[in-house]
Amino acid sequence: MSPVYIGYENAEVRYTEFVYGLRDASLSIQRGEFVFFVGRTGAGKSTLLKLLTREARHTKGRVVLNSRDLTDLPDWSVPALRREMGIVPQDFALLPRKRVWENVSYAMRAVGHSRRAVRQRVPEILEQVKIGHRADAFPHELSGGEQQRVAIGRALINNPPLLLADEPTGNLDPEHSWEIMELLKELNTKGTTILVASHDMMVVERMGKRIVTLESGQIVADTASGAKDA
Repeated sequence: MSPVYIGYENAEVRYTEFVYGLRDASLSIQRGEFVFFVGRTGAGKSTLLKLLTREARHTKGRVVLNSRDLTDLPDWSVPALRREMGIVPQDFALLPRKRVWENVSYAMRAVGHSRRAVRQRVPEILEQVKIGHRADAFPHELSGGEQQRVAIGRALINNPPLLLADEPTGNLDPEHSWEIMELLKELNTKGTTILVASHDMMVVERMGKRIVTLESGQIVADTASGAKDA
């Protein structure tokens, strides 16, 4: 078996004496997997993602990403860590006064890409997420699904090997939800490891991917390929 790409070893996130975001979570993820974290609001699925981005810190246990132990990762190295992954937030977080292409180019410039690289890469990204035909539109002129495509495109600016998506279909109707999942599936077939936190079980089960279920901060099921536990 190939080396573990992402590992949670008895990870705990404790906020107060009685309040936990995660409890004794152990999980191994291989490079190239597509994994859903599911559960009710507050179950801990978003916390698993935030441990990788260091938006949350574990209070016990270990979290490993690509052979790197994140336990003692210094704060100054967190921006570099995040540039190694694509992050799709719960809300689209688009800049309202910038056009589609400007939203992506602004993100590229913010992390140090040259103007030449931006001019070359932005059209490629917009075509990759199938939103190139709306490049000159402002966010308020886009449908929810189109806005989500822009958000995903922005997450791809560094060709990340890992994509984290927190409720990417939470604000979408069923048709647009499936379009976004098809896009994520396509990225996965090209080698991107994808972790998705979602409560949309209809879409999750239809995808036929690995499903990790959480309740009250604990992992209670880990089912491969969408099959039901025996």
